[in-house]
Amino acid sequence: MTGGGRVADAPEPRHPLRIAAAPISWGVCEVPGWGHVLDARTVLTEMVALGISATELGPPGYLPRDPLELRSLLDGFGISSVGGFLALALHRDPEQAIAAARENAALFAATGAEVVVLAAATGLDGYDTRPALSDQEWRTLIETAAAIRDVAAEYGLRTTLHPHVGTYVEHEAEVDRFLADSDLDLCLDTGHLLIGGTDPVRLAQRYPDRIGHIHLKDVRNAIADRVRSGAMEYSDAVRQGIYVPLGDGDVDIDALVRSVHAAGYRGWYVIEQDTALRPEDSAELPSRDAARSLIHLAGIGSALDSARI
Repeated sequence: MTGGGRVADAPEPRHPLRIAAAPISWGVCEVPGWGHVLDARTVLTEMVALGISATELGPPGYLPRDPLELRSLLDGFGISSVGGFLALALHRDPEQAIAAARENAALFAATGAEVVVLAAATGLDGYDTRPALSDQEWRTLIETAAAIRDVAAEYGLRTTLHPHVGTYVEHEAEVDRFLADSDLDLCLDTGHLLIGGTDPVRLAQRYPDRIGHIHLKDVRNAIADRVRSGAMEYSDAVRQGIYVPLGDGDVDIDALVRSVHAAGYRGWYVIEQDTALRPEDSAELPSRDAARSLIHLAGIGSALDSARI
């Protein structure tokens, strides 16, 4: 590690995978009180030092909301925009959710982004509590997601639904139900799926034509078991290290990438290792973990390239 949190031996991608990052790997989260938030220039500087040239935009308001200012900021770092994550209460007040989606879709499109990553939020702060959902609210959720898909398409963007801990599409039965009731593709998040009880490799093999975007995480399943059983809240699990660099946990990242690549997926692989920082923390540890993930992924990509899959 060199001064300023830069990684001296950051890998240069030489493989067929489209790699991006997200600010959550540096502790930038939409949840109030999540942890210490590093400023945007620090996070973008760390990405550049790692050789990353594309990113999701992080929580609404983290980066500038003015399109020209945002493009100028990203261009100054040589980083392109992939899109962004929107956690919206799709099951209630559809007009409000659709309006929020339209505002963000316009901003995403102005930066040259490709995808809206939508999550079915409960409407409560955080991901530790999930009230029951009625069948009527589920129908509203499905209809609102479809309306947001249409709004995003007006701006040339694709919309994917992100199964996520503490949302209304979390567990395997809910993922299957969503895929049956909606024509939206999924953002396959390897970490959130595993924590929710879904094998991400098996999901990708069952629904190869429904994978529209990928978030790559690795997970310590022993901690995930405690979240699934209710013995530990999700936010505490993040602070106790449920997410680890790719290759260090219990997700078969190699099998996942090989499976979706063989099925024809050519979209983004977003390196995401959700973390929460303390006030005294710098960018050094998150950047070191991201570098290890990139090295692991580069090895997978090189093997794909050699095999010409």
